[in-house]
Amino acid sequence: MIEIKEITTKKGMKAFVKFPFSLYKNNPYWVPPIINDEIKNLDKNINPVFKHAEAQYFLAYKKDKIVGRTAAIINWNEVKDQQIKKMRFGWFDTIDDIDVSRALLNKVNKIGKQHNLDFIEGPVGFSNLDKVGVLTEGFDHISTMITWYNHPYYKTHLETQGYIKAKEWLENYMLYKNIDPNHFNRLSKIVEKRYELKTLRFTKTKQILKYADQMFDLFNLTYKNLASFVPISDEQITYFKEKFIGLINPEYIVFIADKEDNLVSFAITMPSFSKALQKANGKLFPFGFYHLLKAKKQSKDVIFYLIGIHPKYQNKGVTSMIFDQYYNIFGERGIQKLIRTPELEDNTAIKQIWKHMQPVTHKRRRTYTKEIN
Repeated sequence: MIEIKEITTKKGMKAFVKFPFSLYKNNPYWVPPIINDEIKNLDKNINPVFKHAEAQYFLAYKKDKIVGRTAAIINWNEVKDQQIKKMRFGWFDTIDDIDVSRALLNKVNKIGKQHNLDFIEGPVGFSNLDKVGVLTEGFDHISTMITWYNHPYYKTHLETQGYIKAKEWLENYMLYKNIDPNHFNRLSKIVEKRYELKTLRFTKTKQILKYADQMFDLFNLTYKNLASFVPISDEQITYFKEKFIGLINPEYIVFIADKEDNLVSFAITMPSFSKALQKANGKLFPFGFYHLLKAKKQSKDVIFYLIGIHPKYQNKGVTSMIFDQYYNIFGERGIQKLIRTPELEDNTAIKQIWKHMQPVTHKRRRTYTKEIN
């Protein structure tokens, strides 16, 4: 018999966060979170997303042993402002027992029904800066700190229960040695002169903070027309700045501004912390912090975390200025691989950005949807 329990205590939340550590034990591709950071991210008193969202957390038990988990999420900005009556689920993990996943998702369905919502979609987080999707291809590639990993049977569990594909994301990588800089080197000079643009580079974190709010405003503007997009609030911007700014090398951030110093494009890349997080195994102390600091300085892989372009400057070659800078930066640092975060399959604009860099699709992931009954 499977029992579903809602988690409301600190002890329960720690068990919720730690369940994947047993589910993926000794898996060379799963990347664990830092346990305390993950608990804070799910805390309704800490994460500002809960000013316009709510979540309930559930663990599945079989013979008193934890065998699954999920979060049932409602983003009220999405439901009320955008009139998208969606019930979200995320942080979805289960053993290979379809009765467990069915019991968890039935609980999500029940909550959606209680709130008169129309359909369920997941796995997704609270907002567009959270992790997304079930991995459907690329199980033999290491995950990243900003994506979920899962066993291959997740797809079967969902489809067997009548869930169908909602959206698909692609993950790609580019090898530095295969990139020909001539295209964007030549184009960047033309674009810079034609539109009177300038490149902003940084050596210290405090220099970035001056432009951080502008950057997130530009992020919202860049992606507002995508079907899945929910704008990032001011409180969330502050939260993400505090959470991630210390992990980013200032020289890995490139902004493009017009002659009035207004941002027209930005890109944030981060060193890959995947292997460092595996060594840390969920804890910063006593050695986890050391592994992260070492990766920040020495990792030969980088992740394109965020990129944005003002609609007025899209398809005008502005990103050539960014890539021209990055080619030089990464060459100096001995970077070997450039990894892209998940991008929507139907986002044609983003595909145009990377087409000259020989991208290789190595992972696919998707969200699944089902009408609430």
